[in-house]
Amino acid sequence: MRSADLPAADRFEWWCEQLARDTAPAVFSSPHSGDFLAVVTLADLGPVQLAIHAFPEARALRTPALVRRSDPERYGLSLVTANGIWFAQRDRDCRLGTGDLLLHDTSLPYDSRVLPGVGPGRMLLLHWPKTALPLRPQRLDALLAHRLPAATGMNAVLARFLTSVATAVERREVSEREMERLGAVALDLAAAALAEQVDAQDRLTPDARRQALLARIEAFIELNLGDPDLTPAAIAAHHHISLAYLHRLFQPRERTVAAWIRHQRLERARADLTDPRLRNRPVHAIAARWGFRHAADFSRAFRTAHGMPPGDYRHQAVDQE
Repeated sequence: MRSADLPAADRFEWWCEQLARDTAPAVFSSPHSGDFLAVVTLADLGPVQLAIHAFPEARALRTPALVRRSDPERYGLSLVTANGIWFAQRDRDCRLGTGDLLLHDTSLPYDSRVLPGVGPGRMLLLHWPKTALPLRPQRLDALLAHRLPAATGMNAVLARFLTSVATAVERREVSEREMERLGAVALDLAAAALAEQVDAQDRLTPDARRQALLARIEAFIELNLGDPDLTPAAIAAHHHISLAYLHRLFQPRERTVAAWIRHQRLERARADLTDPRLRNRPVHAIAARWGFRHAADFSRAFRTAHGMPPGDYRHQAVDQE
């Protein structure tokens, strides 16, 4: 949904209504209220909801009176993907930049401002009922209005997952059935990320622990696809689990661990073959970049997956440009 589809005079009011319905009632203001250009994408992911917001400098003030009047009793976890945000709650405030996470509580007053910058501010907002998390509210209170960097650990895993889901939602690549599954995974990863921050991993459900471990393993695999020694045994050893348990983690997937590694490598190689910037890079160099020791092995695997040798696939992509 885009405010640009409405008359300029109606755009800001429309955006305020969207945010009040999506998060919680607040007093909204903006120096751009006369012609407010915003984009809002909403996705119901079963146990959680995901909102993708892009908008210019603005403020949302949730007062004590508004909290008393209407409280959906939800937590919200925001990932800033462009520009910056200033946020205050619980007598604390913080400034967030691109790549930072923020937890907020709709049951408490807050003050949130999108800071002026180059282009619109953009954020992904995941929110869920408070009762959906196994973590004590008192522990989560300590995280409110704190900048949570998403460069490492479970925060990084969660941020990458939310970004990929948001991209799929915007491209309309996700079915309703898949949305339910993605929502359950998002909630497990959010629980794991927050538990890691307050050292409360013991409070997680077995499903949340398993999902968090699987997400860590997948992230490790993606970061090490170029290593030809990346094997199921090496992955199990790195994560201090048995090879048998690693295979059990992947059982619900359509592919074994080795098959998943091979699929990811072939997908990265396929992307390189169709990248105009890499047109002069030899096929064997692309194969080596993604962990294939022997060009012949890569060629066979690629042909099995795509029905033609990698060189022919590259030529076909060039012809279609």
